[in-house]
Amino acid sequence: MNIFIGSLPFSIEEADLRESFEAYGPVSSVKIITDRETGRSKGFGFVEMPDDNEALKAIEELNGATVQGRTIVVNKAEPRPQQDNRRSFGNNRGGGGFNRNNNRGGGGGFNRGGGDYNRGGNY
Repeated sequence: MNIFIGSLPFSIEEADLRESFEAYGPVSSVKIITDRETGRSKGFGFVEMPDDNEALKAIEELNGATVQGRTIVVNKAEPRPQQDNRRSFGNNRGGGGFNRNNNRGGGGGFNRGGGDYNRGGNY
């Protein structure tokens, strides 16, 4: 069973996480997710345990436990939703068009639409 662990202290090591879960049974793998650019922990990770009963016991016992001063969240990891191969550009920025003097119009923000031609006077 794949187990999600959230709210991890940024200083925790994979070996520490493995040790915590091995108290409940064999651990197949441990992965703390890190930022690609900085290498710093993102504060969550995954543990794989081959025996579902032992994994459920670990989830029950460790969810809400305090690790290095932080209360961790532990639950069964859900599979990632299937994504299609097209990129989604959901954060379309609005923004202004041009006004009478061909200066850029006002800014938009995320998903605010905009973009009309700003006549700004009589034509």
